Amino acid sequence: MSKAKHVSETPATQFLKKHNVAFTEHVYEYVEHGGTGESARQLGVEEHAVVKTLVMEDEKARPLIVLMHGDRTVSTKNLARQIGAKRIEPCKPEVAQRHSGFLVGGTSPFGTRRAMIVYVESSILALPRIYINGGRRGYLIGIAPQVLQNTLNAKPVLCALDD
Repeated sequence: MSKAKHVSETPATQFLKKHNVAFTEHVYEYVEHGGTGESARQLGVEEHAVVKTLVMEDEKARPLIVLMHGDRTVSTKNLARQIGAKRIEPCKPEVAQRHSGFLVGGTSPFGTRRAMIVYVESSILALPRIYINGGRRGYLIGIAPQVLQNTLNAKPVLCALDD
């Protein structure tokens, strides 16, 4: 889908511009509950290269972000073990929204309302390019995965389960 729609700035794109990060914009028709499979299909990219931004919390309700391949799920048990937490669970949508400042379905790890620790599935860092939410439903940005570590200090973890 190469219709060049003008996308107004989001906190995520403002963050990337402030950090001089080069990114490409990819607009698609947002489908409720379509997930990464839908965006990958519409954009003609591998779902494995589409990265989900998941807002989770530990047993003390401290929020954190987990970046995961679109075609994988997070093992919260493995993640908790690796980061020294008793338990990790997804935040309720309204809580995730409060922490991130983004609507669920449009959550970006860049430019969040509240600073959160970011964990990234380590194999994401080996991809040549990733597509991650740009801060709005129906809007992905293409970046080099190293940007995650350079700008967010994302910590690599191994917590992927095949879907």
